[in-house]
Amino acid sequence: MSLDSVPLEGILVGEDGVARCFWGGGSSDEYRAYHDTEWGFPVTDDTRLFEKLCLEGFQSGLSWLTILHKRDSFRRAFAGFDFHAVSCLGPRDVERLLGDASIVRHRGKIESTINNAARCVEVVEEQGSLASYVWGFEPEPSTRPQRLTWDVLRETAQTDESRALAKDLKRRGWTFVGPTTVYSFMQAMGLVNDHLDGCDVRAPAERARENLARPS
Repeated sequence: MSLDSVPLEGILVGEDGVARCFWGGGSSDEYRAYHDTEWGFPVTDDTRLFEKLCLEGFQSGLSWLTILHKRDSFRRAFAGFDFHAVSCLGPRDVERLLGDASIVRHRGKIESTINNAARCVEVVEEQGSLASYVWGFEPEPSTRPQRLTWDVLRETAQTDESRALAKDLKRRGWTFVGPTTVYSFMQAMGLVNDHLDGCDVRAPAERARENLARPS
């Protein structure tokens, strides 16, 4: 959907009667399922967190639907995003992956994924888990918008927390982790709930966050 055709409140009601954020209310069943059951729901599993951060990097310059269509292929290509396994990939693997038409064949992003896997191992060794590290950047509730409208969200490509997390990741040697990419990651893995007011999924996503035992 063109941003010029987004409804005023950013909400679309589907044929099933469900009100969704405009981007998740289109014709793609895959996109609707992602919006309804995954995006914005809290994640604490290290492998899933690493996958989400890598895929946000691959998405840069592309549509997220393209990445969703290729996600199973990415998982196959990168050992299910087992970062210990990915960190062991070498130059021959890079060339092999560059020949794999089922994923995004971008040398920099492929090499970044391998590099970031090694950096992820280091984070886990230092922090105990990637989850405990990432959730340490959760925004204070008082800093979040009282009402999340489309106008508010489109002005929020990055935040103080995403800039802080991006800066620390870069300090640790991670790549393709700019503050906008990192904020998209924060949205996807539920560090923030950016389902718009009026979206039927906002409340269940928020309940999942409220009931979550934060990793420590």
